[in-house]
Amino acid sequence: MDKFSSIPFFIAVVETGSFSSAAKKLMMTKSAVSKRISQFESELGVKLINRTTRKLSLTEAGFKYYEYVKAAHQLAKEGEDAISNMQDSAQGLLRITVPMVFGIRHISPIIPDFLAQNPQIELEICMDDRVVDLVGEGFDMGIRIGHLNDSSLIARTLSPCTSVLCAAPHYLQQHGTPHTPEELHQHNCLLYSYYRGGLSWNFNGPDKEERILPKGNYKANNSDVLYDALLAGIGIGQMPKFIVGPALADGRLISLLPDYHLPLHHIFAVYPQRRFMPEKMRRLLTFFTTRFNENSDYRKNYENDINKHPFNR
Repeated sequence: MDKFSSIPFFIAVVETGSFSSAAKKLMMTKSAVSKRISQFESELGVKLINRTTRKLSLTEAGFKYYEYVKAAHQLAKEGEDAISNMQDSAQGLLRITVPMVFGIRHISPIIPDFLAQNPQIELEICMDDRVVDLVGEGFDMGIRIGHLNDSSLIARTLSPCTSVLCAAPHYLQQHGTPHTPEELHQHNCLLYSYYRGGLSWNFNGPDKEERILPKGNYKANNSDVLYDALLAGIGIGQMPKFIVGPALADGRLISLLPDYHLPLHHIFAVYPQRRFMPEKMRRLLTFFTTRFNENSDYRKNYENDINKHPFNR
């Protein structure tokens, strides 16, 4: 076996940080990956990875070797991309990651159209609310909502994402309606574990920006769980309109603090920087851009009053 064929295995172990994660990425068993790396080290005549029961670490030789092979591997991938761009049709596997609730409600329903338009593309979607390492976990693209951390990823804005403070009518009948952010301290606030804005809730008021530290007896890492709690009258929450829009329209939820606005966020498509973008990825990016642009049904249904938002002026 050509020893250079083991390079992708070595890179996968380094970038994922473990044999088990690399095995998952490579769709192999952990023992097969570990054996391949051991053979690779024997062929090179040098130890590349220190193995302990808790973690893996690169040896000095392993770190130096990784610097070279990573660059070579990236050039090989760019060569594949360049060849792919010469083809008239898009084909092959695309792996994307999307937030759970947004993915179920707004990505999943439109995917059949994309696959019908591009029958030679294979699409794998992972729905996860955590911030996934695209490169380390082998994803071509991700959909992200809210603040983007500084990184080497390229970001394409798909749509604004406005949120509202809301509660069920029967909660307000029982506990009263708050009229200022300060009055929220007297209410049970529902909290989202992955909220990237920090622990505080920020409002743009008629006179100034205000910030409160909400408290409540219910926290979840999934927005649909909090949405169910809102409908059940458990408390007050801030939720994106792409979730609560229909419930606001039919009166199951009531929008609160009309003189105050929550920060404006955006929905992005993000992907690793590449010299050549494969045609299959270009088509998916164009598809998403079209489905969420200012003339789309999504914007008309969920962001039709975006121009009134003070953060958008």
